[in-house]
Amino acid sequence: MHAANPRRGYLLGISAYIIWGLFPLYFKAIQAVPAVEIIVHRVLWSALFGSLLLLVWKHPGWWRELRDNPRRLAILALSGTLIASNWLVYVWAVNNGHMLESSLGYYINPLLNVLLGMLLLGERLRRLQWVAVALAGIGVAQQVWQVGSLPWVSLVLALTFGFYGLIRKQAPVAALPGLVVETWLLVPLALGWMLLNPAAQSAQAAFYTSPEALWLVAAGPVTLLPLLCFNAAARHLPYTTLGFLQYVGPTLVLLQAVFLFDEKLSSSTLVTFAFIWAGLAVYSLDAWLTLRRRA
Repeated sequence: MHAANPRRGYLLGISAYIIWGLFPLYFKAIQAVPAVEIIVHRVLWSALFGSLLLLVWKHPGWWRELRDNPRRLAILALSGTLIASNWLVYVWAVNNGHMLESSLGYYINPLLNVLLGMLLLGERLRRLQWVAVALAGIGVAQQVWQVGSLPWVSLVLALTFGFYGLIRKQAPVAALPGLVVETWLLVPLALGWMLLNPAAQSAQAAFYTSPEALWLVAAGPVTLLPLLCFNAAARHLPYTTLGFLQYVGPTLVLLQAVFLFDEKLSSSTLVTFAFIWAGLAVYSLDAWLTLRRRA
């Protein structure tokens, strides 16, 4: 299917990935707040702003479909847990000097998706896809050998986001209603955390006169804005094209880590990145050749 308006699609898609890539700047602005507390507020404000947005951006029949398919609600509860875990590790990593590992995790993600498709969905890998996955595996193994430990932040981010996408495929709900339901299912846990932690910064009345309070409230719009751009872009661009654009995000995170926040790009980490980038290059070549053959 031809894109309706490719130029608009590219602008919206790049905007979405740029916003996602600049998330570290947002989280650094509230790094005085613990990561768990940030995620609690991200859940609460995303649920609220998402619900308000659903009143404007109509998705006819979405609630009826969920009501008639309780299994989808259970799936969204699981996917919500995964995405909240992803958010938590990402925020902790950004605010504790592990942005490079975060970037690596999102570079690994598309290659991990290919592997998950083979292992769990019975998909067959093409020859170049095998090469791409193998290169990524060598990169991770090299990091283990050189540093003596798994790059756990990278792997947790890649795995939680990879399984999140896989599970969401089992519940065909549009992105915005899906995110709203996921966050509302997490709201009881978020409120429970607030009740059990009366000493938390955001549980104090005085906190809401501080700049951090406004930043926390902004977690709702900050979460939803790139999602809206992404979904609008998906209407104008092939999904494969959006897949290529996804490298914008981790590239921006990598650049910020090195040039803004002085994280050291050691030789062993650089070698790992080189293997992952080589794998992504092979993966991209395979996708391009497959598109040409289909055309």
